[in-house]
Amino acid sequence: MKYLAFALLLAFTASAFAEWNYPPTKTADASDTYFGKTYKDPYRWLENLKDPQVEAWFKAQANLTDSALAKIPGRQSLVEEWTALDKLKAAAYSGVMIENGRVFYKKTLAGENVGKLYYRIGLDGAEKLLFDPGAYAKSGKTVIQSYIPSWDGKRLVLGLTSGGAEWSELRVLDVDSGKLLPDTIYPSYGAFGWTPDGKSFFYDSGKVTDLKSPDIEMNRKARLHALGQPIGGDVDFLSNESYPGLAIIPKEMPEAAIPEDFSNYLFAQVATVQKETRAFYAPASELHDAKVKWKVLCTAADNITDFNANGNYVYGLTHTNAPRYKLVRTSIENPDWSHAQTVLPEAEDTLQSIAKSRHFLFAVYSNGVVDRIVKYEFATGKISQLKLPASGTAAIGCPDWKSDLCHVMVTSWTFPPTRYEYDAQKDTFVKSRFNSDVTYPGFDELTAEEVEAPSYDGTMVPLSIIHRKDLKLDGNNCCILEGYGAYGMSYPPYFDIKRSVALRGVVMAYAHPRGGGEKGEAWYKAGYKTTKPNTWKDYIACAEYLIKHGYTSPQKLGGTGTSAGGILISRAITDRPDLFRAAICNVGCANAMRMEFSPNGPPNIPEFGTVTDKEECEALYQMDGVKHVKAGVKYPAVMGVGGWNDPRVAPWEPGKFIAALQNASTSGDPVFMKVNYDNGHFTEEKSVTFNNFASQTAFLLWQTGHPDFQPSK
Repeated sequence: MKYLAFALLLAFTASAFAEWNYPPTKTADASDTYFGKTYKDPYRWLENLKDPQVEAWFKAQANLTDSALAKIPGRQSLVEEWTALDKLKAAAYSGVMIENGRVFYKKTLAGENVGKLYYRIGLDGAEKLLFDPGAYAKSGKTVIQSYIPSWDGKRLVLGLTSGGAEWSELRVLDVDSGKLLPDTIYPSYGAFGWTPDGKSFFYDSGKVTDLKSPDIEMNRKARLHALGQPIGGDVDFLSNESYPGLAIIPKEMPEAAIPEDFSNYLFAQVATVQKETRAFYAPASELHDAKVKWKVLCTAADNITDFNANGNYVYGLTHTNAPRYKLVRTSIENPDWSHAQTVLPEAEDTLQSIAKSRHFLFAVYSNGVVDRIVKYEFATGKISQLKLPASGTAAIGCPDWKSDLCHVMVTSWTFPPTRYEYDAQKDTFVKSRFNSDVTYPGFDELTAEEVEAPSYDGTMVPLSIIHRKDLKLDGNNCCILEGYGAYGMSYPPYFDIKRSVALRGVVMAYAHPRGGGEKGEAWYKAGYKTTKPNTWKDYIACAEYLIKHGYTSPQKLGGTGTSAGGILISRAITDRPDLFRAAICNVGCANAMRMEFSPNGPPNIPEFGTVTDKEECEALYQMDGVKHVKAGVKYPAVMGVGGWNDPRVAPWEPGKFIAALQNASTSGDPVFMKVNYDNGHFTEEKSVTFNNFASQTAFLLWQTGHPDFQPSK
């Protein structure tokens, strides 16, 4: 009888949306030939986002999608629910920095759409509003992307952006007067730091200003701007043009700064998404020399993924002979990582990150569920473990390098973030001045399970499952399974008010496939380039686990992947369309063979590969969701989501995937393309975020049959 009721529900839903009048999508005779094999690309024309026909296609798709989503009754209630929950928190604080006794931070009050910048003299001083981004532009959509105070605390360089574009306009704020100086730089990914005298700052720059140009991230420069001077005269501090001997390639993005806590040296690095760092250094006395005599600090072959400095040593995280990472150190005068001294050896759990205070270095370890923090004393070499006041995901930051007062945050899937002040000298914790205790109604009814699912090759894949404590494992629960698995990034337990959806009887699950960093470097490299199929096969294994153990069924299962998770979800549903009832490809990489030709593509080649290499080209083909859409297949309901201002994943990637599915699927289930014209890859704006994810959640719950989300006839 339950199956019959479900079938009738689907039939009723289908009658409510009997016709999907998709905007017509033409195909074109486009193709590429690599290593003797031709790859057709009939939707290549959609990549030209400036073409009026392309703009019209996306607009028509957006209108159809928005019209359908507006008819789902539970969508708006999710927005209202999350907005109400957000208002329970008095304030949210972030980015606490201390310079010369001045404490800077961003604070977002309950109900505020974006945060404002505040400061106080001393931690207990009176709070003063320093900068309100809502008053900066008439649209009120400006957000503070970044800010860096000068060493004396008298000025800040602000990175201001809007619409989720991430490319910033740099402005300089005088703290005492609260006024902006005339200096304006745009577009930039941000500033890197100030010079000791507070009269100049380092920042990212480039020659291309068209944000949608495929060359926007190529041949970038680290430049030095002197306040009050013309931007055109700024010093090219680090680039291939100014230092050809460093062999900086076009896709590497130069960065440079003088660390305040190690001010005798200039440090620089050239970055892509590759974790292994290529860095340089020089005496700070060369700051104003015609040419800096850069020396190599580390090469990519040294496998240093993060570093810090103290005294005569540079400390670095490395996976050399340590798949779960270890901490080593070498002399700053003559760096030799091959003979570096081990400070913290490899452990059973993975070393994730390091932070530094005046006298100590802190290392954060994780087993994927519970974190721990180890303290290392520079002077004595003494090692001890912090007795954290709570269990879960932990983070530590030290806002003032001149002291040993640090901030520690602990959270979990169902436990809101709690911030503590940690005195490293006394080993004591107290609730932070920047903590806002809050109790969210109903969340105590949820539980989180940590299990492992057997993948196709026997590998056990971590899987986190959040649900009501009274859930019945009868296969009748709507379920949303999320996954990522890229860049060696872990997907740690974290609290999110949007998880209130689970209180409606929905299972919310998070796969931790190979390609992530939950189990160290080997886990990452097992879902990387030629091994990337493990990522979506592990995700499929997690879906099968949920079904086998009664959490859900194929008719009730929705999948979602964001950004690089677009590879995971697009390939999961093209490999196993029978396993999912619905799917979301959210600002997702769904067209892997064309990624390197997008604005953010070249810096990502180290992660995914290039079509100019035979093996990597084949690997990219295997990752490409668009290339694996086949005509005549009954695909699940799918919604692609694109941010029109997205600097990371061009909206044509999910757009081409949706175009292919609309022309190929025979299931009759909806295939929509949602376009967020007020967003990019993401945004701080709560109103935009809540509406965006309410639409995605409502689509999945509509299609998986949740009674609260079924449109009336």
